[in-house]
Amino acid sequence: MPASRFGRQTGKRTSHRLVVDELGQAVVSGEFAVGDILPGDLELAARFSVSRTVLREAMKTLAAKGLVLARARIGTRVLPRPKWNLFDSDVLTWHFNAGVDEGFLRHVCEVRLALEPYAAGLAARRATDADIARMMRLAVAMGDAEHSAQTLAQADLEFHLSLLEASLNPFMHTVGSLIEAALVGVFRRTSPSDDGSEIDRVAMAHIRIVEEIGRRNEEGARHAMEHVIRVGQERLLLNLKAQAAS
Repeated sequence: MPASRFGRQTGKRTSHRLVVDELGQAVVSGEFAVGDILPGDLELAARFSVSRTVLREAMKTLAAKGLVLARARIGTRVLPRPKWNLFDSDVLTWHFNAGVDEGFLRHVCEVRLALEPYAAGLAARRATDADIARMMRLAVAMGDAEHSAQTLAQADLEFHLSLLEASLNPFMHTVGSLIEAALVGVFRRTSPSDDGSEIDRVAMAHIRIVEEIGRRNEEGARHAMEHVIRVGQERLLLNLKAQAAS
C-alpha cells in the first residue's frame, strides 16, 4: 500500500475515525480489491501509530458496514460489493470521494424515484399547514442568486428531508437520512450555481411541489417530485459526460 495514504504521514490524526476513513476509502476506491486480504494488525497499527485495540475496533466498524470479514488464521478479507451497506453514510461518502460512474448515479436516482414521489403524495394527504409553510420557505430560499454549489446543495437537501418528514411516515424520514450522503453528492453535481436563470427554474420546480401539496393534490405532488428528480438526473448525467470529455 502506498505510504502516501497511510502511516506516519497522517501526523497526529491517529484516531479510530481516521483508521476507519482511510481503510474504508481504500476499499471502496479499489486500492484493496474484492477478495484481498488486508495487511496484518501489527503492520497497520504501526502505519497508523495506533494501538491494536483501536485498530481492531476500526475493523469491527468496517465489518459492520459490510466491507470486510475477519477470519481466524486467514486474516481480514475485502467482501464482494453486494455485501456493502450502501445505506451507510460513510460508504456512500467514500463512493463519491472515489468518483462515481453513470451506473451508480442511475441507481441512486432509481431509489429516489421509488421513495420521494410517494412521500410527496403522503405529504399532500397528511402535512400540516406549518409543514407546508416550512417547505415553501425552503423552496423559495433555493432561488437565492447568492448560492454557491455547496450552499444550494445543502438547501436542496434540507427541502427534500423536510418533505420526507412531512409525509408523517417515520420510515420515510429515516431512509432519507440514511441516503443523505448520496443526496448531497447528487445535489452538488446538479446545482446550477453559475446560472441565475437556472437557479430560478430549480426553485420554481420545488415551489410547484409545495403548491400541489398545499392543494392536497396527491397525484400532482407525486408528478411534480418525479419531474424534479428526472430533470436533476438528466443534468447529472450530462455533467458526468462533460467531465469525462474534458
